[in-house]
Amino acid sequence: MEMEKLKYPIGKCNYIENASDEIWQGWITDLATLPGRLESALITLNKEQINTPYRPGGWTVKQLVHHMADSHMNAYCRIKLSLTEKSPTIKPYDEAAWADMDDYQYLPISLSLDILRGLHPRMVYLFKNMVDSDKHKIYIHPEYGNTYTMESVLALYAWHSNHHLAHITSLKKRNDWK
Repeated sequence: MEMEKLKYPIGKCNYIENASDEIWQGWITDLATLPGRLESALITLNKEQINTPYRPGGWTVKQLVHHMADSHMNAYCRIKLSLTEKSPTIKPYDEAAWADMDDYQYLPISLSLDILRGLHPRMVYLFKNMVDSDKHKIYIHPEYGNTYTMESVLALYAWHSNHHLAHITSLKKRNDWK
């Protein structure tokens, strides 16, 4: 299978600026349902399968789940900063270095699933209750020099949720894991 398809099983994130209410609600639904969808994808996997990389040179399923919890916690903090401060500059972090830490190797994925189960309803609440002016509040990412609106953050994390879930579900399908 082509490496690009293994890296991006649902394609790269394509953000729609000034999204319709229907698209906005779809992104919120993706966030709201991620913990359950992720748990369903993981429930039948054994220890060996959880420690299998989703592609050659890629993270293991366990690393993906821990990464999602860490990434979405960072996103949540960035959202709160954006809603309470004027155009904050956020702190980037080295995702690959975090994925190489011992907690990603040795702690059970149930801990990160618990984080996602608690965190996603909070994220959903924030996005559901944003007024139009909130959707255009920004944070600045110093590593990329970009500004991110709350609308683009919602789109990105809806995609991010589906992207990593697809890594797991496509791995299961390729290996005929039930």
